[in-house]
Formats: sequence, C-alpha cells, structure tokens
Amino acid sequence: MGEVDPAFIQALEHRPKPYSISAETIPIIDLTPLQQLPPSAPSGLVSEIGEACRDWGFFQAINHGVPSKCRREIESASRKFFALPKEEKRKVGRDEENPFGYYDGEHTKNVRDWKEVFDFAVLDPVVFPASHDPDDVEVKELFNKWPESLPELREACEEHIKAMEKLAFKLLELICLSLGLSKDRLNGFFNDQTSRVRLNYYPPCPAPHLTLGVGRHKDTGVLTILAQDDDVAGLEVKRKTDGEWILVKPSPDAYIINVGDIIQVWSNDKYESVEHRVVVNSDKERFSIPYFLYPSHYTWVEPLEELVKEQNPARFKRYNWGKFRATRNRGNLRKLDVENIQISHFRI
Repeated sequence: MGEVDPAFIQALEHRPKPYSISAETIPIIDLTPLQQLPPSAPSGLVSEIGEACRDWGFFQAINHGVPSKCRREIESASRKFFALPKEEKRKVGRDEENPFGYYDGEHTKNVRDWKEVFDFAVLDPVVFPASHDPDDVEVKELFNKWPESLPELREACEEHIKAMEKLAFKLLELICLSLGLSKDRLNGFFNDQTSRVRLNYYPPCPAPHLTLGVGRHKDTGVLTILAQDDDVAGLEVKRKTDGEWILVKPSPDAYIINVGDIIQVWSNDKYESVEHRVVVNSDKERFSIPYFLYPSHYTWVEPLEELVKEQNPARFKRYNWGKFRATRNRGNLRKLDVENIQISHFRI
C-alpha cells in the first residue's frame, strides 16, 4: 500500500483508538464427535454450540475435519496473489456490475480500511438480483474472476469451498438442534446459495493506532467460518456482557465461527449477531480467509414459525435476502453517505 498519505492520517485522527482486553477469549469447541463413523451430535456438543451462540455469537472450532493440506494450499495461493504487481491484481478487479474480484479501496473518496481483498462466489455463476430496486424482478448471472498468471489460486479456492461447505452444514445442523429444531430445518434455504469467500490481506501499517483493518460491523449472512493466521492476531469481538473488545488469540488449525444477522432473525433474537473488527500492526502483515454462508437470493428472511409464540412474538418483519444484499453491495461499492441497510431497519 506504499507510504501513508498525510491527508489519510489527518482523516483518521477522529477514529476510535483500537483497544482490547485479552484476559478472556471466545469458547473453543471440539468437533471430534462429528468426525466419527457414524457421526454423532451428542447433547453435550449441541449444548456447547447453543451456549456459545447465545453468550458470545462466536466460538473457535477444533478437530473440525478440514484437511490441513487444503488450508495450507489456499493460504499459500492467497499470499502469492497479493504479492503480484498491483496492475496484475487490478486485471481481476471488481466493479459496480460484478462485486467479485480484487479490491483495494484506493479509488474511493472515503477513508478506507487498511486491507486488500479478493472475493469469489461459491457457485460459479451465481444468480443474483439485477438491481436493489424491490420492483425489479430481473436476475443476472455473476461470474468469478481469476488471474491467468496464477492458475493455482482457482484450484486452491475451489478445494477450499468444498471443505467449507461440508463444515458449514454440519455447524448449521448443530445450531438447529440447539434451537430445538430438526437438524435439516434450514437446508432448503440453500438450493441456489449465494455464499462467497474473501481473501484478506492486511499489510503492515505505519500508524496502527489510527486505523483498523476492518471497522466495527456485524455479518449480514447466516454463518461465517474464518481461517486466520496462526501467529498474528487481529480479530476483536465485542463482548456481550460489558461491550469490551476481546482480542481472539489464534489457536493452531482452528476455525473461528460466528453467527450472522440471518441466524439472529431466524432465531427471533435468541442468538445475536455480534459486532467485531480487525486491528493492524506496524511490523507484521496478516492474512485471513472468511467463508460467508448465504441463502438463495429469493429467500424471504423472517423469524422461524417454530420459535414464535404468543409470549415471544416475532421481532422482525420479513425481508428479501437478494434485495437486501444488492442494496448492501450498492452502498459498499458507491460509498454512499448514508447508513447502510441493517436488520435493525426491519425490527418490529
């Protein structure tokens, strides 16, 4: 990213200073029972998942069954991609027509997060609404963009997708059971899923106390599965009990899981999507790879009928996922000077 522009530093002066309290960390859950034959979901594991989703919205999964080779290969390919010359990466840059590809934020008018990213969809092509306009029923196919000079990136990413899908749906089953639902209750929402993966690169920052790798936010989807550096921490989670920021210490070979806004709506607020952010440092680069589980674009998101009762009425109005995401993409790409769409806008 080169030298820090003085104007950039000045613009960051009023941003909240990153801080963290790391005496406590998010729960670590052992998924060994899921790897046994036949796989099982003992009540203890289901309870652990439920408690972590309720109390933290986050947990780390170990013994998850994802081959270490798969993770090593996508991490290696990611490092090679971000090491390419800027002009090579921009050949697969994202645009207003297609949100997939490379992005570094240098051409936006607003202060950007201190990172570079590369996005790709799980389905290729993926079907998505043609616009954010609720009256527009047209859809379009969006295709992934891959650098010709680095064919191993596509190969590693496609293997990563297979492993993440398998893990994501195992976790979804556990979450369903923890809510008192049948384990396959949510599977029908993903027939034409719009899930995506992001490669993140956070370069060393000369002024880490003035910026963030990613500002505070909540994830809009169902689940996020994050692979982060084993030796460079950066993710901070907002603790629900007191609002303090907790630095998530890396656990070797673990994946960090968090529930997104859609789980919060489906569960009628039982499991909350929690704010998190990423801090940077002055001497170390950091890489991470989040997998975002998203439903089909035509999904209407609303509290599940099994979890709505007279004494616990629905807390959200239904909304269309594809239009929600299209509106969000439009705001992200154009950097509009308005609040981006949130599930709070649909709260009853």
